[in-house]
Amino acid sequence: MRSATSPGRSPVPAILLSILVGGVLAFALAYVMAPDGSEPLVTGSVLLGFGLGWALIAWLTTRFSGQSQQWLYVPAASLGGVGALLAVLQPAPSFMDLLGWVWPVALAVLAIWMFPRLRRELRGFGRWLVGALTAVLLLMAVAGAAMTVAAAWASQRAGQGQVVDIGGRRLYLECTGSGSPAVILQAGAGGDSTAWQRIEPTIAAKTTVCAYDRAGRGRSDEAPALQDGNAIARDLHDLLTKAGIPGPYVLVGHSSGGPYLRVYAATYPADVAGMVLLDPQPATAFTALPDYPSIYHYLKLSGGLAPSLARIGLLGPIFGVGPTEATAALARSYRDEIRMLPTALDQATRVTSIGDVPLIIVSAGSGSQRGWAEAQDAQIGLSTNSAHRTLPNATHDSLLDADSAQSAQAILDVVAAVRDGAPVR
Repeated sequence: MRSATSPGRSPVPAILLSILVGGVLAFALAYVMAPDGSEPLVTGSVLLGFGLGWALIAWLTTRFSGQSQQWLYVPAASLGGVGALLAVLQPAPSFMDLLGWVWPVALAVLAIWMFPRLRRELRGFGRWLVGALTAVLLLMAVAGAAMTVAAAWASQRAGQGQVVDIGGRRLYLECTGSGSPAVILQAGAGGDSTAWQRIEPTIAAKTTVCAYDRAGRGRSDEAPALQDGNAIARDLHDLLTKAGIPGPYVLVGHSSGGPYLRVYAATYPADVAGMVLLDPQPATAFTALPDYPSIYHYLKLSGGLAPSLARIGLLGPIFGVGPTEATAALARSYRDEIRMLPTALDQATRVTSIGDVPLIIVSAGSGSQRGWAEAQDAQIGLSTNSAHRTLPNATHDSLLDADSAQSAQAILDVVAAVRDGAPVR
């Protein structure tokens, strides 16, 4: 009778089982850790899962096949050890960025070391299985190096605006046009000043218009802590003050920018001459929109995974993010913004009136989730001098793109109402 370690027993079942166990464990840990965990915790947990998978290949092939692969304890210890250190120590984002210059080289060296041993130690289909996994490690190293270089290049991009020191941190502000009232543009969650490129020229022809990057977005420095609606309002107020942009302003917000501006209007009412909200996210989203709690869970999960995916170049392909937006720093900013969104929305719900400040709400009539239209209607009561315009064929995103002309017109209508003292309609 042939023994369990007989040379004739194939290692393929052991390898397949190990790949399955390691993969399932890595994805399970990522799913559990991502919604609230830091990038080192998420990445470290995944590496631990993969490290266990490599260790299982080494142990199972030694115990149950005739092709012992004990040398695979090296990648198991390397990946698992690094994963454990990251998960336990949870280094700061700056250290993770520094590691971006180191780990791709180390991983490439490990993969290159593995190839000749794989050819020497493993035969048959098992060699192709483990070889494919090793090739994935090498591809991750190459992609990680490319992303580190791309992120460094992106951080050096110069804009046409200015970087303003607001007290130990810098925020990017881009203003064009002339005249008053100045129009201040607030992008939605994950957005930055580039979101307004289709709208800005039209507004600049009539008055001053300014777009900016919130902390951690675009060319702005990261904030030292998570930012709620109050912190975002304070940053914007300090930015406009330091940059010498005189108020009061016409505030324009798209999507989640709407709740942010509600908080701003309540905190600095003297700064607000008018307001335009483009398909604004309802402050009551968690209760007014039946599907939003599950949508938010997905956003929080994907946001938690985003920095780790960005490190290996998968953020763009998986979520359709452009190359300049697929960096780990921007992914961290988006993750943190999503995590603080419930707090910001709660703060916005406390703002029930902005008096008789001219207000126009432009809503998208297509592609909205259940309850969105009704929640849009409810926001019109923020001002006693308001109008609601619904564009039947517009979508949430097209208000800044294909339907940007109607959005720009609403902004100019509020500018005119402020100048003339006339009601909006």
